[in-house]
Formats: sequence, structure tokens, C-alpha cells
Amino acid sequence: MRVKVLSRNPDDYVRETKLDLQRERVFAKPFLSSLDGHRDGVNCMAKHPKSLSTVLSGACDGEVKIWNLTKRQCIRTIQAHEGFVRGMCARFCGTSFFTVGDDKTVKQWKMESPEYGEEEEPIHTILGKTVYTGIDHHWKEPVFATCGHQVDIWDEQRTSPKCSLTWGFDSISSVKFNPIETYLLGSCASDRNIVLYDMRKSTPLKKVILNMRTNTLCWNPMEAFIFTAANEDYNLYTFDMRFLESPVMVHMDHVSAVLDVDYSPTGKEFVSASFDKSIRIFPVDKGHSREVYHTKRMQHVITVKWTSDNKYILCGSDEMNIRLWKANASEKLGVLAPREKAAMNYNQKLKEKFQFHPQIRRIARHRHLPKSIYWQIKEQRIMREARRRKEMNRRKHSKPGSVPFVPERKKHIVAVVK
Repeated sequence: MRVKVLSRNPDDYVRETKLDLQRERVFAKPFLSSLDGHRDGVNCMAKHPKSLSTVLSGACDGEVKIWNLTKRQCIRTIQAHEGFVRGMCARFCGTSFFTVGDDKTVKQWKMESPEYGEEEEPIHTILGKTVYTGIDHHWKEPVFATCGHQVDIWDEQRTSPKCSLTWGFDSISSVKFNPIETYLLGSCASDRNIVLYDMRKSTPLKKVILNMRTNTLCWNPMEAFIFTAANEDYNLYTFDMRFLESPVMVHMDHVSAVLDVDYSPTGKEFVSASFDKSIRIFPVDKGHSREVYHTKRMQHVITVKWTSDNKYILCGSDEMNIRLWKANASEKLGVLAPREKAAMNYNQKLKEKFQFHPQIRRIARHRHLPKSIYWQIKEQRIMREARRRKEMNRRKHSKPGSVPFVPERKKHIVAVVK
């Protein structure tokens, strides 16, 4: 005879001290799965414009993989380049995709796998004079842009660029087309510039110079003039391209250089990838992140993408893995019964109603962080406080008006050139 005994261990639900978080709180599990198969660090990713379940990734050994997210497996592998795959993008119709690499080539590949017995060959190959560091495709026309020594705009049918745009002499690390005003481009140069171009003119529009180098930028898919830049000084800056004198918002939370940023399809949030081995989700209008994701194995996160259905986030990191996360950490996946939906909506409204209650706010804001990040945040807080104190003392002991107040948003801007 088999007897089942119910047993409850008080350690599982009783707090040791008053300061402990309630044990009844259910911790959200945002991590879904890891896509492994690359033999070197994942350097870039691209989304399929028509298929939610298809994603492309390029690695530091020149290998490109196409993944099926529903099966969570690799469906095709291409040895695309010698050396790094520096950038990749899909054509707006989803029939082909482009890659650039350290071997000074731009290659166009079919999205479908080759027939049985066919060779894995690119449709077109363009051999350039210098190394290309990034690529992006126009959202409506058969035109794409590459960056490296300068920004080149190419027609798909030609082997030489339609026009070349340059401002300054330093190399350009990334270029992005605006999804709404499709003739606008933005680029980040290693001389700390963010330069804006108009494809209809052969000259750049204007540029803003920051204190430190910007690694990449991403346009808001809902607001034509808004873009967010990921900077080396641990911050992200959201700009309105009409008023570059000061950013709309400075997003501060990372403790190391921000390497990539991508907007959600709603345009209300964006996700950032950092050298500090974590990814963070920021609301566009808030200075601090609402969520931070990390795992023990995840190393420096180089690339990040928000899927087109607004439900998942993909990140590629140094240790050869692509990780799949939920965009909303506590969201229940799968089909919900009407009663479940009603209960979730009711709970959400309760949270909104009591969001300013001290205990509710503490539970909503609390996040477990790795020790390294926790101590770096503490250290940076002390440094920031010291700088503020020094400035106050200087102002106190100087002639009135000689030490002006500089708002946080304007501290990081060096100049705007038109």
C-alpha cells in the first residue's frame, strides 16, 4: 500500500527577519531557452520582416545561422565570410538578406535553403576597397546603406555605390534607416559623433558630438524624429532629431559600455545590451530601467533584438549563445482562459492603483543582481554624490553666478554642428 503524506517546510514560506521579502512572492522566470550552435561569439542578429519565427545571426568566425524559434533549432548554416560577420539585415520583402564582413565584401543570400545538390552560393557579391562595419536596408525600396570609412548608399542592381556621404575622417560603426521617414539615415562615428543624413541630398544634415563614443543607434518605429543612442559612458540618450541641443531623456542604469539597443514594435520601450553581462528594458520616457535580465553563464552581451510581436527578446553574447527571454517577465505564455485573463487584468489594475504604497513599490522595484553589478552600482552612486558635493562646494565659495547650474541632460553634449 502506498501512502502520500503532505509535508510543509516552514523555511519555504516563513521570513527570517522583518526586512526579508515575503516568501509568498512568486519570482518571475523570464528566461525561456538558449539557442546554441555557434562556434564563436555572436556578433550581430537580424529579424525576418515577414516571419515571426525566423531569426538570423552572424558570428565572429564568419558563420551565419538561420534559426526557427518555434522549434528552437538551427535550420541552416552558411560560411559567409572570412573573419567577423560585422553586420546583417534582411530585405524588406523577406526573400533575401545581406551580410558584410572583415573580408571587405557585401554578400546577398537567398532566404530559402538551396535545393538538394545545389551549392550554397550568394546571389551577389560586391568587393569593396575598405572593411565594412555595418549595413542596413531601406524599408521600401531596393536600396541599402553600408558604413565603414564612409556611408555608402547602394542600388541592389549595381556594383558601385549610388552616393557616398562623409563628414570627418574617422570610421563609422553603425548606420540605420528611419522606418517612417524612410529617406533619413543616422550613423555613429568613432570620433564621438552622431550624424544624420538625407538620402535625397548628397550632403549630411547635422551632427551632435557627445562626451564619449556612441556604439549604435535605433530609430523609434512609431515616432519619426525620435532615436536612442547607446553610448560608451554607460548611458543611453533619446534624442529628437529636430532639437539635438539636449537629449529628450538620459537613461542611466548600466555599469559598463552599452553595446546595442533595439525598440519594441510599440515604440514605448526599448531593450539595451551591455558589456556588464546584462540586458535592461527601459520605458522611453523614464530614466531608469523597469527590468534587468542576466544569467550566471551569460558574458558580454553584444547584440539584442525585440521580436515583431512584442512578446520576446533575443540577445547574442560572447559565449556563443543566443538567449530567448520574455519581454514581460511575469507573463503567462500560451492560451489563457477568460477567467485567467480577467484575474490578470484585475491584479494589474490593483498594482496600478496602489503603485505608490511603500511596500508595493519596494516589491515591484526589487531585482536580484549579480554581485559585480550590485557593487559597481554602489560605487558609481558614491562617485556621483562626490561630484555633486564638489560642485556645490565650488559654487558656495565662488562669486555668485560664476559656476552655472548645468542640467544633467546637457552635461553630456559637447556641440551640435549643422
